[in-house]
Amino acid sequence: MKFQELNTIEERVQLMEELSRKFLLRAAKNDEEGRFPFENIAELKESGYTSLTIPKRYGGEEISLYEFIRLQEKIAEGDGSTALSIGWHMGIIKSLGEKKSWEESTFKALCEEVHNGALMNNCATEPQTGSPTRGGKPFTTAVRDGDKWVINGRKSFTTMAPVLDYFNVSATIAESGETGNFLIPRTADGVSLEETWDSIAMRGTGSHDLILKDVSVKEEALVELFKPVKKGAAGWLLHIPACYLGIAQAAQTYAIDFAEEYSPNSIKGSIIDLPNVQQKIGEMEFELMRARHFLYSVAKQWDEEEEEVQSSMGPELGAVKLAVTNAAITVVDLAMRVVGARSLSEKNPLQRYYRDVRAGLHNPPMDDMTIQLLAKNAIS
Repeated sequence: MKFQELNTIEERVQLMEELSRKFLLRAAKNDEEGRFPFENIAELKESGYTSLTIPKRYGGEEISLYEFIRLQEKIAEGDGSTALSIGWHMGIIKSLGEKKSWEESTFKALCEEVHNGALMNNCATEPQTGSPTRGGKPFTTAVRDGDKWVINGRKSFTTMAPVLDYFNVSATIAESGETGNFLIPRTADGVSLEETWDSIAMRGTGSHDLILKDVSVKEEALVELFKPVKKGAAGWLLHIPACYLGIAQAAQTYAIDFAEEYSPNSIKGSIIDLPNVQQKIGEMEFELMRARHFLYSVAKQWDEEEEEVQSSMGPELGAVKLAVTNAAITVVDLAMRVVGARSLSEKNPLQRYYRDVRAGLHNPPMDDMTIQLLAKNAIS
């Protein structure tokens, strides 16, 4: 069954739930070995999922932001690394289709590749600059050589690097000092990976370093120049909080299952009947409910608004990410309190959920930047 054969959001969520259960069966082993989830990505491709955000004008489904985050959340219930990884590809394709910031012929060609299973991601972070959201200028350089560009540099946190077909690389243009994005195929000479990803969180994202050494690409590889104006809001980045919400849901589900089954001889029945355990489960449910309503409502608002209104939604989008990610951390902590010391076992999924949700604090936008944005918005 392919996603394109289904007519409603709920049908697609149900199909993703079936895939997610398979991902969960592999998650512990992949995490233990720090292994990229190749099988999960292959199954997402086979299901047609990776092309769902292609715009209708190029034969795609052009799914809404609301549907996108619902599906991403469900992936994360099975495996957070898989959700975060594929979310970048899905969201970027969605954003490019909406913003129309590339030459249409170039984007159309990319969409044709994506229909055939190609995957792409932005590559902006560098060891010297830190997160690109803080405004650092790329050390990666692009030098014109006749009708071509020669790219040199190193990019870190290149999520999904083991399977990417295209790298959308930010670089400083030597002649003008401008910054632009260059679409570089994996097959280009001089492109290589250095397997540097040793994080204890989101171990399966394969976020290795991308090495570019005298990579020669055609003139049209410069797909976008960054303009010195205020950036618009990026609704597609809600795939990030959706991922951590899914992990938190998985933690609550595990804690409830454990509490229903665990029956120490000091009590009658199982610990699910204890008031202090029910208190923690109720607190988890409250956090999940509040986070889910916030995330879904802002996503629906994005879908309903015109581009002019969407561009002013930065404060709401940042607030969602801050609220949902921190709620997810709280939920996992509560789940671990229900399960007790067993939650710290290497064999227990809660210790993986605990590590993975912490990664959300370091995905954009960071909490401090969101708080500053909210303050400026309130003052103005």
